[in-house]
Amino acid sequence: MATTTDGGQPTLEEFREEVLAFLDANASLKEEAKEFKWGEGDDDVSLFEEVDRERELQELAEAKAWRAKRYDAGLGWITGPKKYGGRELPAAYDRLYTSLEAKYQVPNQGFFGIGLGMVAPTILAHATEEVKDLYLAKLYRGDIVGCQLFSEPGAGSDLASLQTRAERDGDEWVINGQKVWTSGAHYSDIGEIICRTDPDQPKHKGLTGFIVNMKAPGVEVRPLRQMTGGANFNEVFFTDVRVPDSHRLGDVNQGWTVALTTLMNERASIGAGGAGGMGLASLTRLQEMVRHFGLADDPLVRQELMDVYINFQVAKYNNQRAMDKIKAGQLPGPEMSIAKLSLTQNLWRTANFVARVLGPKIIADTGEWGTYRWGQLLCGVPGMRVAGGTDEVMKNIIGERVLGLPKDPGIDAKTPFRDLLKN
Repeated sequence: MATTTDGGQPTLEEFREEVLAFLDANASLKEEAKEFKWGEGDDDVSLFEEVDRERELQELAEAKAWRAKRYDAGLGWITGPKKYGGRELPAAYDRLYTSLEAKYQVPNQGFFGIGLGMVAPTILAHATEEVKDLYLAKLYRGDIVGCQLFSEPGAGSDLASLQTRAERDGDEWVINGQKVWTSGAHYSDIGEIICRTDPDQPKHKGLTGFIVNMKAPGVEVRPLRQMTGGANFNEVFFTDVRVPDSHRLGDVNQGWTVALTTLMNERASIGAGGAGGMGLASLTRLQEMVRHFGLADDPLVRQELMDVYINFQVAKYNNQRAMDKIKAGQLPGPEMSIAKLSLTQNLWRTANFVARVLGPKIIADTGEWGTYRWGQLLCGVPGMRVAGGTDEVMKNIIGERVLGLPKDPGIDAKTPFRDLLKN
């Protein structure tokens, strides 16, 4: 019989029983997955596809209701501090819950990925007590949704070049500017924003972070149409938006530290998903595609398919190394940047392989199962190579901070370009 550990903490077995009792009472088990057969079932492997906004809002309401049930049952923030509504249990308990819930049919929880994976950890690390008390429990209960407001039209990979301004006015800050590529901004309640607060400081040192009310006067959200046909991202305009100083994250002009906290959590969230990217296209699916189109004996196709598989496995092991570090109480290091880079490269490698196998069928809708639906993945991958840090930025981080390579030579902005060519 399971016993309780010292300090009143349930054992993992006791916690398992608690979770199963909750899930059995509130959800249904998923049907056993059927063996994949080419031409049967849904052939959708899209990325960033078109989403009906009315249906999306209905799904969001269902997702919020599920998170509220979880939270009220003591399972909403398993590892969080008790003073903010958490349970203060080790990460192993959170992983156990996730593995058990995955076996049940529950509403889509993707709406909360940014708020809980990036914004909430930053609030916990840098916000005032007022903001922690005001938002953390609500975020984890699903009462509110958070988004991340970093990138700008002229400041994506070079985030520190951002120009959105925040000027102090007594106990408030007034924000003016534009952010872009903001996922979920249209249904978010709060956002984490980085602004320039001192233009005379070096670009990394004149930034400050804030939590902004996305429903405040002066906030305008416009959808951005992608080449997949979907509009999952948004551009957000701020016109004289007022934010109380209590909603500042960290010290004035120390926003780069705040941004790094969020970015590392972002790369961990993006990179750790889908076993290195294999979730979108299983090896079995790719194998059956090759067989269906009569290419199973083509040595070049077989070699390229094995290359796809090997890279998925390497990414999976890298992610496991990061998770094992966390399990051992350590902070993950360069694995997170490697994970994000591996994910996007694996998706790109898969999209190119499928395009080679399908040829024109990937862009011409013939109605044939398992062909044209891959087109959205092919069009969606470039967005993934930009989101959360471009591939080039990830390579620089790995080269400089992991391998110890020298930085790329800087640009001499004072020398005319023609003179640089002469040298």
